[in-house]
Amino acid sequence: MALLWLTPTLGLLASSFRDPGEMTESGWWTVFTEPSQFTSELYSTLLGNDTITDALVNTIWITVPSTVLVVVFGAMAGYAFAWMDFKGRDWWFVAVVGLLVVPIQIALIPLARLFGDIGVFGSIVGPILFHVGFGLPFAVFLLRNFFAEIPRELLEAARLDGAGEVRLFFTVVMPLAGPALASLAIFQFLWVWNDLLVALIFTDTSSQPLTVALTRETRAFSQNIETLAPGAFLSLVIPLAVFFAFQRQFVSGVMAGAVK
Repeated sequence: MALLWLTPTLGLLASSFRDPGEMTESGWWTVFTEPSQFTSELYSTLLGNDTITDALVNTIWITVPSTVLVVVFGAMAGYAFAWMDFKGRDWWFVAVVGLLVVPIQIALIPLARLFGDIGVFGSIVGPILFHVGFGLPFAVFLLRNFFAEIPRELLEAARLDGAGEVRLFFTVVMPLAGPALASLAIFQFLWVWNDLLVALIFTDTSSQPLTVALTRETRAFSQNIETLAPGAFLSLVIPLAVFFAFQRQFVSGVMAGAVK
């Protein structure tokens, strides 16, 4: 099953190193019988395409802040819900969990009008605010459950040593939450990097990410196939590299709390 799932990816990789003329004449699998088809010309053309390179930079500018802000604010809120007493804490947490079932489609038009009123519609700021807002409920839910499993005795010992809530959070809780934070960062990064719907609505040609740029390139598929193949593989390989970089922490975060 894994090999079948990887077949389209392998075909995309092979196509990204083939001449456009050969793509229309034979299948991508012929590259294994005729290795002379391999060429890096398509990637040279891709890197010389200002539309694609600008879109790649925009994707990074959207994805990185959206991921960092969700992790930071989600960790703060998760810690507050887990270990700080305030009025209505449980009801507020129920409200946050309830936001997990809200589909993003119902917020597209209201937020488009709001972003237009405050002057961020069509800029990179709009998608960042959208992704942060819709990423926080899951972040708070995940991290609150992780923080709740930290032994109370450990936190009490830190308080007896004179640690306040801020110092306790940054010096005791955050180092323990590495696996959970890595898992959340991977989920958020993949969601934002691969997003198309939000980017189509809230960005313009100057702020469009890579997904939107490649979608618009498909309108002239026969004329720019040499851009689509390497561009699509580039869009795939970067999040894949991020996943493998944090794979160990991701597995630990997913398994956290599964065994006493």
